[in-house]
Amino acid sequence: MLQHFSYQSLFENKSLPGWEISFYYRQQKYRGIYEKDGTIQWLDGVPEDEDKVKSFIHELMVFHVYD
Repeated sequence: MLQHFSYQSLFENKSLPGWEISFYYRQQKYRGIYEKDGTIQWLDGVPEDEDKVKSFIHELMVFHVYD
């Protein structure tokens, strides 16, 4: 499970897609860029169980950004 998930727009114009995300997973902090097509560019290394983490992130982004 992800903890302390946060996101912020990459652009001043908030209607443009692209977000910087950050969260803790298994007591380690991760940051990445969430693109409009759902791809993630990791900034601080790739988390263990990457596919599982991506699934969590997609769910959170749908709930917070696209809802």
